[in-house]
Amino acid sequence: MLSITLRTLHTRWVTFVGSFVALSLGVALIAVMGLALASSLDAPDRGPERFAAAPVVVKGQDTFEVPTSIGDRTQKLAQPRAVPDDAAAKLRDLGTVVEDRSFAVRAEGGPSDLVGHPWSTAAFAPYELDAGRAPEAADEIVVSGDWARPGARVRTDGGTVRVVGAVGGLGFENAVFYTDAHAAELAPRSFQLVVDADAAAVREAVRGSEGVQVLTGDARRYADADPDRDSEALTAMNAMFGTAGGVTGFVSVFVVASTFAFAVAQRRREFGLLRTAGATPGQIRRMVVSEALVVGVLASAAGCVLGSYGAPKLAEWAVDESLAPRWFTIGDYTWPYHMAFCTGLFVALCGVLAASWRAGRTGPTEALREASVDTRPMTWGRWLFGAALLITAAVTLALALVTDQGDLLQRKTYVSRPMLLITAVALLAPVLVRPLARLIAWLPAQLPGVGGMLVRENAAAGVRRTAAVAAPVLVTVALAGSLLGATATLNEAKATEVREQTTADFVVTEAGGTGFDEATLQRLRAVSGAEVSASSSSAVYVLEDGVALIRSDARAVEPEGLAATARLPLAAGKASDLDDDSIIVNGEWRKHTVGERVDVWLGDGTRKSLKVAAVMTIGTGNNGVYVTPRNAPAAPVDRVDVRLTDGADAGTVAAGLRQAVRASGGQVLTRDAWVRATYPETNRTTRMGFLLVLGIALLYTGISLVNTMVMATSDRVRELAVLRLVGATRWQVLRLVGAEALMVVMVGGLLGALVAGLNLLGMWSALGLLSVWTPIEVPWATLAAALGACAVLAVISAVAPAGLSLRRRAVELAGVRE
Repeated sequence: MLSITLRTLHTRWVTFVGSFVALSLGVALIAVMGLALASSLDAPDRGPERFAAAPVVVKGQDTFEVPTSIGDRTQKLAQPRAVPDDAAAKLRDLGTVVEDRSFAVRAEGGPSDLVGHPWSTAAFAPYELDAGRAPEAADEIVVSGDWARPGARVRTDGGTVRVVGAVGGLGFENAVFYTDAHAAELAPRSFQLVVDADAAAVREAVRGSEGVQVLTGDARRYADADPDRDSEALTAMNAMFGTAGGVTGFVSVFVVASTFAFAVAQRRREFGLLRTAGATPGQIRRMVVSEALVVGVLASAAGCVLGSYGAPKLAEWAVDESLAPRWFTIGDYTWPYHMAFCTGLFVALCGVLAASWRAGRTGPTEALREASVDTRPMTWGRWLFGAALLITAAVTLALALVTDQGDLLQRKTYVSRPMLLITAVALLAPVLVRPLARLIAWLPAQLPGVGGMLVRENAAAGVRRTAAVAAPVLVTVALAGSLLGATATLNEAKATEVREQTTADFVVTEAGGTGFDEATLQRLRAVSGAEVSASSSSAVYVLEDGVALIRSDARAVEPEGLAATARLPLAAGKASDLDDDSIIVNGEWRKHTVGERVDVWLGDGTRKSLKVAAVMTIGTGNNGVYVTPRNAPAAPVDRVDVRLTDGADAGTVAAGLRQAVRASGGQVLTRDAWVRATYPETNRTTRMGFLLVLGIALLYTGISLVNTMVMATSDRVRELAVLRLVGATRWQVLRLVGAEALMVVMVGGLLGALVAGLNLLGMWSALGLLSVWTPIEVPWATLAAALGACAVLAVISAVAPAGLSLRRRAVELAGVRE
């Protein structure tokens, strides 16, 4: 049978080329994602940046530990503590002490990530003047980079200043340096000091000061603005490449298995001829498996080679789009190639396993059949697996809706759940294809002429062919609708939740991170016609089950202001009962009974027992908790909610608010504008990650669609020739082929829309059970673009080979032997 296998590969090269291309591209995608994921597991060692030339850095307490039965649990403090005054006094006796400060700066024409520092800290990076001089007055600054030159006047959120000097940028920040005195006014609190003294003497001076850290050598990097950004970047990249790898792996396995199964199903008459010639069922099966093995080995090897070229391109794109840090490159790993090769070979063999069993059962009389009608498109195995997966998807969704609705809102869930439903619908597709095809073609079939009727009957008769061609479209539309629709629906739910909870007419925010000073708050309270509620961002920590230290975002606000400007989604209790001895929690907390006391750690690490005053619904998971300002020590006021008093003019009040915060650089927004700014569209990393996933899926399924369509069209040469012989012109045949391709794409699109709709319906139901009623957001534009791209590819890939075939005489085509 080996010689027959090789001759079969030679004579049916179109079919095997299509399978080869689909498999090699699938293996390439798996290799690329595997290499990217492996390269994102480790980060290079990073040295200190802002304090590379600093002798010793002393840092106040910024973490706290809680002992548990399985070890200490550590969390970062929402309000880090400054170095104690007595310790700072001892350090000044040892040598020169420089207080470090950092705060956000907004400047016209400047980068969006400007950060301000005292000029005295510039020498520790070290920054060196390239032009001009150091700042000497409150309205003078020195900038890094070339966005402003000495002599220029720049309008900032802290007023108009004059650039008097410039330093070369060091790559890790865009800095603005003020005089030490003015920096202290802009950021009154200092959390770390640079000490010019012996490290051993410094450690002795701060001995006994709780949580104070003495940083030397490489440990000075922990005094940088974001010392954990590499680990955070790795986490983000792992999530992005892991999601992309999982989705692309599923798509490639799904499409390859479908393509191989269709390739075997096309050869029914060929197997009948072999059976007529005396081949046994076992020989037929071994031949099919041998073909898959040959194609699988060659395609998997080619895919690994393609992956080695594609992975560096992906890494460059991720760095250019700021989805990965500048140091990210593809490492020298081999296990992704082994995984991709073995996966490709395994999928190729699995793709023909069931088909080979069916091929072995082909009877000799199949060689005499000319009809292309699929009498049994569904095997018992396909029925069993399809129904099992569909029931599993329905049961897991029902259980989640009953027991843990919040799980359906997690990204890992709404990314993975569609895969199960896509597979189930694809397995059951032959059952759905025939009624869908008749429904879509019902109106065209009623028109004069036989074109509409032929399109309907050809699609309904060739169920396997229609299902195989529709499969890539199904995957594309289902993924686009499920992923983008889920994120858009969840974003809208969050915005709806916040909009309903906020009764303020205006929200005043600041962007520097230092909060509003008391003078600004007094000016805001003095605005006529405004009822002001100032609040602070903080956190509380609770030990769940004695082992897990959980952080909850908290908002510290006076009870009167909370009642005036907020409408909390309470499940129990009253918001007016909030006081310095109580807390408002949400239903996610283990202890959430009104009147019950719960031990918490405040934002600065202080332990305290608070009484539950009220309980909010869980919602989308962003409800957090509420405490009074006394339970958020040192938390600066970063938001002021303003409600108009009766008869107050909105325009006049808005003007007064803007005047009150002009000196501090605050921003006055209407409630709707604040909601849009607070909960914008999906964050850029998630959005680009999804676009990466969908882009790869669309590219791959597009190529697979072309492959499958070419394979299907090449197998219909004799059928097209018969149409020519009965009087159809060449252009009529081509129009018929194009119309059939369009209808198949519509079938796939409807099946994909069905999957996406069911997934979004599940999320919408979960949101409703969590007391968040929001409309389902369907990405119509994206779905239309994906479906349009699939339609164009399908028509071209069907009409082009058909046109080439019809260049020969119809009599010759009708006599073609397989």
